Amino acid sequence: MTEMNMAKAINLALHEAMARDDRVIMLGVDIGPDEGVFRITEGLFARFGDKRVIDTPLAESAIIGTAIGMAIYGLKPVCEIQFAGFDYYNYHQLECHAARFRNRTRGRLTVPMVMRAPYGGGIRALEHHSESREAIYAHTPGLKVVIPSGPRNARALLHSAIQDPDPVIFYEPKAVYRLFKEDVPQEMETLPIGHARVTQEGKDISLISYGASMRPTLEAAECLQDEDDASVEIVDLLTISPLDIETVVNSVKKTGRAVVVHEGPRTCGLAAEVVASINENVLLNLEAPVKRVTGYDVPVPYFSKEQWYLPDADRIVAAARETLNF
Repeated sequence: MTEMNMAKAINLALHEAMARDDRVIMLGVDIGPDEGVFRITEGLFARFGDKRVIDTPLAESAIIGTAIGMAIYGLKPVCEIQFAGFDYYNYHQLECHAARFRNRTRGRLTVPMVMRAPYGGGIRALEHHSESREAIYAHTPGLKVVIPSGPRNARALLHSAIQDPDPVIFYEPKAVYRLFKEDVPQEMETLPIGHARVTQEGKDISLISYGASMRPTLEAAECLQDEDDASVEIVDLLTISPLDIETVVNSVKKTGRAVVVHEGPRTCGLAAEVVASINENVLLNLEAPVKRVTGYDVPVPYFSKEQWYLPDADRIVAAARETLNF
């Protein structure tokens, strides 16, 4: 085991994937000699050269469009979009082409590509640098959407994404890049896409989250256990499309109460889909209405006001207490 943060774990996965398979190609702005805005591609250009680590123009649509062609003809491109707020420019290529080729060709062609992008708030960035719009991609048939929450699962899930025969959106919570470290095994490992994880067993309430919001969720669980003597179960979704409803339903069936947490806007966010699925499957097992703790339906505020937008442990604890005391 080696202790590392998420940025280093993702970088390790890219090194491993490119060393194992010469079909894996990196594309993106400033990912070569400059090694990326967040240094995620550190060492790749020096090791694999400019034929496999390709610095592109600042043209997101061109990056993804080129990658689609590469994937159809046998390569495994991994594209880096500098910030998720800029990936709207390439949405047309993903929705109209990458997501549809399997269906369009009745399975004759697939698009084994990955779009990586740092997403979410927490670093006091400027406009278009803190968006959390994963629900848009989750709503797009043909795309898989993966969001890790820590170093070890980030490395494992990225390997799975690169090996997947279909296009994968790999959203990296940039607030977590260097927030904490975990033990990461020396041997390569994968995690199945489309499977959530129960990271803590409990019997009184289920806290369901993903990405950077897992950190305040864990803090809230600790507070509820210490101050309210509550037995808290925690579910990390890891993949939001396809969504692992079975794990969520089994958890809520056991506890009878749930709070769903994410930093994206509330309206039509992933929490709404999770709550609907809970209601459809285990309504009669519920002891209280399911609560949502989310971002607000406004652009992410700048700088010091950002903290009031992002879900924190206090908001999660308050929602959980309302649910527990219903």
